[in-house]
Amino acid sequence: MIFATVGTQLPFDRLIRALDDWAEAHGDTEVFAQIGHGGYEPRHMEWSHDLHPQEFRERLETCDAIVAHAGMGTIISAVELGKRVIVMPRRAALGEHRNEHQLATVARLGHLQGLEIVHDPEALGAALARGQSGVMGSAGAAAAPELIAAIRHFSGLAAA
Repeated sequence: MIFATVGTQLPFDRLIRALDDWAEAHGDTEVFAQIGHGGYEPRHMEWSHDLHPQEFRERLETCDAIVAHAGMGTIISAVELGKRVIVMPRRAALGEHRNEHQLATVARLGHLQGLEIVHDPEALGAALARGQSGVMGSAGAAAAPELIAAIRHFSGLAAA
Protein backbone atom coordinates (compact mmCIF):
# COMPACT_ATOMS: atom_id res chain seq x y z
CA MET A 1 0.00 0.00 0.00
CA ILE A 2 1.20 3.49 -0.84
CA PHE A 3 0.43 6.22 1.67
CA ALA A 4 0.69 9.83 0.55
CA THR A 5 0.58 12.91 2.74
CA VAL A 6 0.79 16.62 2.04
CA GLY A 7 0.86 17.72 5.67
CA THR A 8 -1.60 20.02 7.38
CA GLN A 9 -0.58 23.54 6.40
CA LEU A 10 -1.06 23.89 2.65
CA PRO A 11 -2.62 21.96 -0.23
CA PHE A 12 -0.33 20.26 -2.76
CA ASP A 13 -2.56 19.52 -5.73
CA ARG A 14 0.37 18.87 -8.11
CA LEU A 15 1.50 15.88 -6.04
CA ILE A 16 -2.02 14.57 -5.44
CA ARG A 17 -3.01 14.89 -9.11
CA ALA A 18 0.18 13.06 -10.20
CA LEU A 19 -0.45 10.26 -7.71
CA ASP A 20 -4.10 10.00 -8.74
CA ASP A 21 -3.06 9.68 -12.39
CA TRP A 22 -0.61 6.93 -11.41
CA ALA A 23 -3.29 5.17 -9.32
CA GLU A 24 -5.64 5.17 -12.33
CA ALA A 25 -3.04 3.31 -14.39
CA HIS A 26 -2.14 0.93 -11.50
CA GLY A 27 -5.50 -0.10 -10.11
CA ASP A 28 -3.98 -3.22 -8.58
CA THR A 29 -2.03 -1.11 -6.05
CA GLU A 30 -3.80 0.26 -2.99
CA VAL A 31 -3.19 4.00 -2.59
CA PHE A 32 -4.42 6.25 0.20
CA ALA A 33 -3.74 9.98 0.43
CA GLN A 34 -4.17 12.67 3.04
CA ILE A 35 -4.77 15.56 0.62
CA GLY A 36 -5.26 18.64 2.79
CA HIS A 37 -7.66 21.28 1.53
CA GLY A 38 -6.73 21.95 -2.07
CA GLY A 39 -8.88 22.28 -5.13
CA TYR A 40 -8.32 18.77 -6.51
CA GLU A 41 -10.13 15.68 -5.21
CA PRO A 42 -8.78 12.32 -6.39
CA ARG A 43 -10.95 9.93 -8.39
CA HIS A 44 -8.74 6.83 -8.46
CA MET A 45 -7.57 6.38 -4.88
CA GLU A 46 -8.95 6.57 -1.38
CA TRP A 47 -8.34 9.85 0.37
CA SER A 48 -9.14 12.11 3.29
CA HIS A 49 -8.60 15.83 3.77
CA ASP A 50 -7.18 15.30 7.26
CA LEU A 51 -6.25 12.37 9.49
CA HIS A 52 -6.33 11.98 13.24
CA PRO A 53 -2.72 11.55 14.49
CA GLN A 54 -3.40 7.94 15.50
CA GLU A 55 -4.73 7.02 12.04
CA PHE A 56 -1.80 8.84 10.43
CA ARG A 57 0.64 6.76 12.49
CA GLU A 58 -1.21 3.52 11.68
CA ARG A 59 -1.07 4.26 7.96
CA LEU A 60 2.65 5.02 8.23
CA GLU A 61 3.24 1.75 10.03
CA THR A 62 1.26 -0.43 7.62
CA CYS A 63 2.21 1.04 4.24
CA ASP A 64 4.94 -0.20 1.92
CA ALA A 65 5.95 3.26 0.71
CA ILE A 66 5.30 6.88 1.57
CA VAL A 67 4.92 9.70 -0.93
CA ALA A 68 5.18 13.12 0.70
CA HIS A 69 6.09 16.76 0.51
CA ALA A 70 9.43 17.67 2.06
CA GLY A 71 8.02 17.99 5.56
CA MET A 72 10.55 17.04 8.22
CA GLY A 73 8.04 15.38 10.55
CA THR A 74 6.86 12.97 7.87
CA ILE A 75 10.38 12.27 6.64
CA ILE A 76 11.70 11.52 10.14
CA SER A 77 8.72 9.30 11.03
CA ALA A 78 8.97 7.36 7.77
CA VAL A 79 12.72 6.83 8.02
CA GLU A 80 12.46 5.72 11.65
CA LEU A 81 9.95 3.09 10.54
CA GLY A 82 12.25 1.91 7.75
CA LYS A 83 9.83 2.87 4.99
CA ARG A 84 10.62 3.74 1.41
CA VAL A 85 10.16 7.51 1.18
CA ILE A 86 9.56 9.36 -2.07
CA VAL A 87 9.65 13.12 -1.54
CA MET A 88 8.38 15.77 -3.93
CA PRO A 89 9.20 19.26 -2.62
CA ARG A 90 6.64 22.02 -2.84
CA ARG A 91 7.63 24.94 -5.08
CA ALA A 92 6.94 28.52 -4.12
CA ALA A 93 7.42 29.43 -7.78
CA LEU A 94 4.34 27.28 -8.51
CA GLY A 95 2.31 28.80 -5.66
CA GLU A 96 2.66 25.72 -3.43
CA HIS A 97 4.48 27.43 -0.55
CA ARG A 98 5.62 30.81 0.74
CA ASN A 99 9.33 30.21 -0.02
CA GLU A 100 11.61 27.58 -1.53
CA HIS A 101 12.78 26.00 1.74
CA GLN A 102 11.58 22.54 0.66
CA LEU A 103 13.99 22.69 -2.28
CA ALA A 104 16.75 23.53 0.19
CA THR A 105 15.68 20.61 2.38
CA VAL A 106 15.89 18.05 -0.41
CA ALA A 107 19.14 19.53 -1.70
CA ARG A 108 20.64 19.00 1.75
CA LEU A 109 19.13 15.54 2.44
CA GLY A 110 18.80 14.10 -1.07
CA HIS A 111 22.10 12.22 -0.93
CA LEU A 112 21.05 10.18 2.10
CA GLN A 113 20.23 6.57 1.43
CA GLY A 114 16.60 5.85 2.20
CA LEU A 115 15.15 8.97 0.57
CA GLU A 116 14.17 9.32 -3.05
CA ILE A 117 13.68 12.86 -4.32
CA VAL A 118 11.47 13.65 -7.31
CA HIS A 119 10.66 17.08 -8.70
CA ASP A 120 7.81 16.50 -11.13
CA PRO A 121 4.92 14.14 -11.88
CA GLU A 122 6.92 12.16 -14.46
CA ALA A 123 9.70 11.45 -11.96
CA LEU A 124 7.12 10.45 -9.35
CA GLY A 125 5.58 7.98 -11.80
CA ALA A 126 9.02 6.54 -12.59
CA ALA A 127 9.87 6.17 -8.90
CA LEU A 128 6.58 4.42 -8.20
CA ALA A 129 7.11 2.15 -11.22
CA ARG A 130 10.47 1.08 -9.77
CA GLY A 131 8.57 0.11 -6.63
CA GLN A 132 6.14 -1.95 -8.71
CA SER A 133 9.15 -3.93 -9.94
CA GLY A 134 9.71 -5.28 -6.46
CA VAL A 135 11.92 -2.47 -5.18
CA MET A 136 9.26 -1.05 -2.89
CA GLY A 137 11.36 -1.60 0.20
CA SER A 138 10.70 -3.72 3.22
CA ALA A 139 8.21 -2.43 5.73
CA GLY A 140 9.58 -2.47 9.23
CA ALA A 141 13.25 -2.63 8.25
CA ALA A 142 15.33 -0.61 10.67
CA ALA A 143 16.57 2.67 9.26
CA ALA A 144 20.25 3.39 9.55
CA PRO A 145 20.90 5.32 12.77
CA GLU A 146 23.22 7.62 10.80
CA LEU A 147 20.35 8.60 8.48
CA ILE A 148 18.01 9.38 11.35
CA ALA A 149 20.75 11.34 13.16
CA ALA A 150 21.57 13.32 10.00
CA ILE A 151 17.93 14.23 9.44
CA ARG A 152 17.41 15.21 13.06
CA HIS A 153 20.60 17.30 13.02
CA PHE A 154 19.59 19.05 9.80
CA SER A 155 16.09 19.79 11.05
CA GLY A 156 17.32 21.00 14.44
CA LEU A 157 15.41 18.31 16.33
CA ALA A 158 17.27 16.75 19.23
CA ALA A 159 17.59 12.97 19.26
CA ALA A 160 14.87 11.34 21.32
